[in-house]
Amino acid sequence: MRILSILIFVLSLSNCSFDDKTGIWKNSNEISKKNKNELSDFKKIYTEQKLFSEIIYPKKNTQVSLDNIKENIKWNDEFYQGSNNLENFNYEEFNKIVFKSKKLSKYQIGKKILFDGKNAIFTDEKGNIFVYSINLREIIFKYNFYKKKFKKIKKKLHIKTEKNIIYVADNLGYLYSLNYEMKKLVWAKNFKIPLRSNIKIIKNKLMFADSDNSLYFIDKFTGEKIKSLPTEGALIKNEFINSLAIKDDTLFFLNTFGSIYSINSKNIKINWFININPNSEVAANNLFNSKPLVLKGDKIYILTDRKLHIFNILNGIKISEFPLSSSTTPLISKKFLFLITKQDLLICIDTIKGEIIYSIDVKDEIAKYLNSKKKPIYVKTISFLNNKLYVFLNNSFYVKFTSNGKLDGINKLQSKINSDLIFVNGKIIYINKKNRLVAVD
Repeated sequence: MRILSILIFVLSLSNCSFDDKTGIWKNSNEISKKNKNELSDFKKIYTEQKLFSEIIYPKKNTQVSLDNIKENIKWNDEFYQGSNNLENFNYEEFNKIVFKSKKLSKYQIGKKILFDGKNAIFTDEKGNIFVYSINLREIIFKYNFYKKKFKKIKKKLHIKTEKNIIYVADNLGYLYSLNYEMKKLVWAKNFKIPLRSNIKIIKNKLMFADSDNSLYFIDKFTGEKIKSLPTEGALIKNEFINSLAIKDDTLFFLNTFGSIYSINSKNIKINWFININPNSEVAANNLFNSKPLVLKGDKIYILTDRKLHIFNILNGIKISEFPLSSSTTPLISKKFLFLITKQDLLICIDTIKGEIIYSIDVKDEIAKYLNSKKKPIYVKTISFLNNKLYVFLNNSFYVKFTSNGKLDGINKLQSKINSDLIFVNGKIIYINKKNRLVAVD
């Protein structure tokens, strides 16, 4: 009996945080184990270049500069803007909750939040669309498009706003337009196939893709189809959805088969296309997976499960590639790219020279900063705020790094994160674990 008691005591210690000052390690170990277990049944059936795992400390004279700080007031796209790349946003850094709503839905709220300058716009799994006034602190518009026969189906809605219009594409095959100032449905179309992409708009054309990787061009004012372009379909679906990005009049489309298309939105003609899927066989463990494609300057950045690809935006010619697997969508500022690998390495790449400037272990840096034992972490997202790189963890802690790779501080948001983060008016806005809208300055 005594031996059993000792064993239980030792096991309990192994699950405790050794950092009593901050609690930053709390819950991270459980999440990491869960993610590993989800992939334990899959086996690799082909061999590729070994993933990069080297530690490279920044040199003393390292100078990594970022784009100027952005005073942002709107967030009209699921990925902020047409290029899907985030900017160097202003943040007050008081880390105080300046606003918290009451509970907004009893159902799971979607991860994406939009902001039109005054109102937060979001959805839930029942298909409800909410427009919440920050000034009035209340829901000023709530709409549900779906009839009773769809009541038990979880809705996955992709949203995009332009002026006073919300465009919605769903997993039931519906595309519709809402005027939330006039509080009415403008038009609705049924494509009879699940829609599976983010939404982009170029002038009068609204663009999205379906689950068979067909790309649609729609008149945003009427909902009428202008043209559709079929592309390669993937027989087996995974969590990756079709990814769209735009620059000027060109649409870039990364489908679930692993093909990238550059399309002239004026005449809807294909400029070029390439395939980056290394797999020749279709199998459950052989699916193409990627982060959303990102544009910056004259380059396209695509981060798949095992490689970072960089292409020329004009002709699709590959500029460089790196054997990296990331837990975050890459961020690009000036000529520098930042990401965090699945091994928790913070990596900075000079995209002009095609070389890694530094590669540092985030867990190591946290442990050294706190003078504690190193433990697993789970990275939720990364962002540029006030000329620094913020690494947000799933347990609502965030770690600040200078652009030169030096840890600059650790703090914690006062309300737990349960959505993506958006950055507007010097504040961080998100949905917390209790389905409340939170603003932190």
